[in-house]
Amino acid sequence: MPKLGPIKRKQLVRHLRQQDFDGPFGGGNHSFMKRGSLKVRVPNTDIDRELLRRILRQVGISESEWESLD
Repeated sequence: MPKLGPIKRKQLVRHLRQQDFDGPFGGGNHSFMKRGSLKVRVPNTDIDRELLRRILRQVGISESEWESLD
């Protein structure tokens, strides 16, 4: 269960894939992941807590849902 805090890029990608996102795909300075028409930028570095919150808000995952993921 991931905590809502700093996370490695690799872990974020793994958890987004569990939520049916495809990718990451190359896209200039940042790669991105897609689910249907939703496209989310994924930084090429580790992600701090505030950025993780913004990403989760974009993809529609609540903090409690995030912390209940494997």
